[in-house]
Amino acid sequence: MRQRASDLENFYASSLGETACYLLLRRLNDLWGDCANQTVLGMGYAHPLLAGLSLTAKSAVAVTPHLGAASYWAGTDRGVSACISEEDRLPFADGSFDRVILLHAVEEAESPRAVMREAWRVLAPEGRALIIVANRKGLWSLSEGTPFGHGRPWTRRQLIQWLNDHLFQVTASTTALHLPPINWRFLTHAADGFENFGSLAVPGLGGAVMVEAIKHLYAKPGSGAAAPVTGLATGRKGVAQLPRNEAARSDGRKVEISHVDRPVTPRFHQTR
Repeated sequence: MRQRASDLENFYASSLGETACYLLLRRLNDLWGDCANQTVLGMGYAHPLLAGLSLTAKSAVAVTPHLGAASYWAGTDRGVSACISEEDRLPFADGSFDRVILLHAVEEAESPRAVMREAWRVLAPEGRALIIVANRKGLWSLSEGTPFGHGRPWTRRQLIQWLNDHLFQVTASTTALHLPPINWRFLTHAADGFENFGSLAVPGLGGAVMVEAIKHLYAKPGSGAAAPVTGLATGRKGVAQLPRNEAARSDGRKVEISHVDRPVTPRFHQTR
């Protein structure tokens, strides 16, 4: 069962949620800057991050599959459009966005593969996607009081390998949310100190894994699965097509042939 949009909205309205959004947005700015003149799409529940990019981005659209009252997902931030849509059937044309952010979109999806396939479709060629998931090694995946404590958590290695198998090329990865997932004011006020110390001392134990990937148009050689073979076809070896007299009999027609028929040898033309 997926989280309700109202629960996500209430979390990001709390002191801990605002701090988490600030830390994620700080990492996002290190990767993408201010996204000036870029079209940005947020999948899952990326509205808090889009609000920080909408001032300079050309357009920012938040699409979520969560059900709930319109007040919980529409938002009031200027420059951010929002809609509800099936996550594997987005109402956008191919290559519509320069950037795609997936937050709370992969962990609870019924088909993560379908979600990433749709994200790949709407990305422009060489477009960039940022996938943010709960870190299996972090404390936040153990806390059910936060959105990162629901669904399937990932490790950084698992997410990188999975993206490489979905026509993406991973270009950067990091972790965030090194502060404890406790809504205490003195902890949230020291978020920068926790983040700086955790990035140096225990970089792999952040609460969220963030991986940036570029859209690939072609799969790597050998990355696809081999087609299953159920049986070998029977027939003549080395004969590409039937001789003319056998072909005539198979059609039920009588054809008079005055010369000796020979098997037709296929000709192969080399293309340059």
